Amino acid sequence: MRCTCCANLTKARMPSTTHTPLFFISHGAPTFAIEPGKLGPQLKALGAQLKGVRAVLVVSPHWQTRGVAVSSTAAPETIYDFGGFPSALYDLQYPAPGAPDIAGQVAQRLTEAGYATSLDKFRGLDHGAWVPLMHLLPRAQLPVFQVSMPYDLTTAQAVQLGRTLAPLRAQGVLIVASGSMTHNLGEFRRSVAAGDHYVQEFSDWVKTAVLANAVQPVIRYRSEAPHAVRAHPTEDHFLPLLVALGAQVEGDAAQLIDGGIEHGMLSMDSFVWGLAPAAH
Repeated sequence: MRCTCCANLTKARMPSTTHTPLFFISHGAPTFAIEPGKLGPQLKALGAQLKGVRAVLVVSPHWQTRGVAVSSTAAPETIYDFGGFPSALYDLQYPAPGAPDIAGQVAQRLTEAGYATSLDKFRGLDHGAWVPLMHLLPRAQLPVFQVSMPYDLTTAQAVQLGRTLAPLRAQGVLIVASGSMTHNLGEFRRSVAAGDHYVQEFSDWVKTAVLANAVQPVIRYRSEAPHAVRAHPTEDHFLPLLVALGAQVEGDAAQLIDGGIEHGMLSMDSFVWGLAPAAH
């Protein structure tokens, strides 16, 4: 499988395929919404290249449920599911419409695949959804809905969930798996002066595996990747990457979006599949 790694994908174009692209985005801290850093401008440029998208499906670690839930809200509110951050964050709105019809179809697909599935008609967009979308799709015009992660989701099951969702890409659904390349919330809250070495070493290991489409090592990352437990004391923010790996389709090539490191411990590295580099 051909893998293309580039630090900046601002000149990417859609390939000649009927599938929408696929993203794994490190959403970092909620302040990413107002502090775009290195990643934000790249996401904005990539979003401007998207064509033929009917709706956006977001998988976020900030919505976990028993079984799988699908949000079918017609006008999802912006949820501020965080505290202690600058007041400017609580003034932000991401007024995208929902996609109740498509959400219902997705719930049916999940049910047919054997998942205990429910529809949530009231769920808004958590910050794992609206914060990265403010950069990727700042006009908030495309319908957005979310698919939850089960509380007991394992890495292998996350890949399978992605495989179940993958056919939606042929129907104009853009899948955004939102998580974080590294996410030691305890160190972030304590303002620990973390050395970039562990963050960089873990991120480099993951990038090598993803760009080689080595899914099995990523499934076993907890025992194989350097500093895995320190990088992810809990797995919730890493599991969306496994969902993205499962949602690949034939012909996809993983491309790195180099997001740098924020706050000394949050790697913002992200990936996109299904976008071909533009001809120079």
